[in-house]
Amino acid sequence: MSLPTPAPLPIKQPRRVFLLLSPRSLSYARSGIASLLRHADEPIALNLITDSAEDKSRLADALADLLPQAAAYSITSEAGLADAEASQFGRWSNLRAFRAGHGCWRKITDPLLMSAPGEEIVVLDPDTFFPNRFRFEQTPATELRLMWQQPNCLLPQEVVRRALDNSIRLARHVDIGVAQWSAPGDDGTLEWLDWVLGRLGGAQLPRMMHVEAIVWSAIAMKLGGSYLDPAHWLCWHRTQLKRVARKLGVQGATLLRTEPWSTIKCFHAGGEAKSWVVTAEELGIVKQGAMCLGDGNRLPFVELSRERYEAEQTAKRMLAGLGYYRLFHAGRA
Repeated sequence: MSLPTPAPLPIKQPRRVFLLLSPRSLSYARSGIASLLRHADEPIALNLITDSAEDKSRLADALADLLPQAAAYSITSEAGLADAEASQFGRWSNLRAFRAGHGCWRKITDPLLMSAPGEEIVVLDPDTFFPNRFRFEQTPATELRLMWQQPNCLLPQEVVRRALDNSIRLARHVDIGVAQWSAPGDDGTLEWLDWVLGRLGGAQLPRMMHVEAIVWSAIAMKLGGSYLDPAHWLCWHRTQLKRVARKLGVQGATLLRTEPWSTIKCFHAGGEAKSWVVTAEELGIVKQGAMCLGDGNRLPFVELSRERYEAEQTAKRMLAGLGYYRLFHAGRA
């Protein structure tokens, strides 16, 4: 089932793209940024967010040849947003604690600190790649758009259960490679988000990157919106066949030959696949195809029920008991 298109924000300015980036990720992120700037069929205002002043300097040096290709760009350190945090999150102790938690969580907080109410926010992971001429979907004024993936990767279990215990609705199939929304104004959204973070554990939240997905899932069900068309916005899925192939010694870049490179806007190379894409580009596996300019068929968010979640966890415990995860060196969500 696809959804009707909501009223979009008018696109008069360059698309406001935010990317949380450490210099340690440049071995693959550089290729992703280059593909974004090379293939975007619209001006891009690229906002890089990093940790320290030293990281900021290293990124500026390493990307000096790429960043001028953007319509505008900035590199901001964590400390560079301290005043904005004090003024915008001053009342929200859980939001401030969340920002001080795992670095990945700042993909949610820091673009908000850099945006006026109503401004567009397009968040990218550093392992997203854009193989074809494309345009971002139009960003809705009050809703959220996220990428779709088949597995449920909401972790850790105790935080998911805490959300369900507190009647915090969560979306299934959430992939956090790309998120599009508009900075909320004085509509209660930040107050609600602070409440959610407090219920999930506040300053005691386990500092795991996966918690970010839980928070995006809650925002999805609160604001509404849709998954981006998975035919255009594709997440790496380590299927059973791919696991077997890897076990038999098939190289990762070779596995990527099966991906529909010529028809997608974006490929989120999560986990092990991020380094493979760089090799696949060098080998000519990633080939440009048709222009991908339309919005595609969006899918409505699907809620994660308690029954569904517990059934998934029971199945995973059974697989663990059978030695599946040891055999394939697979993680458990």
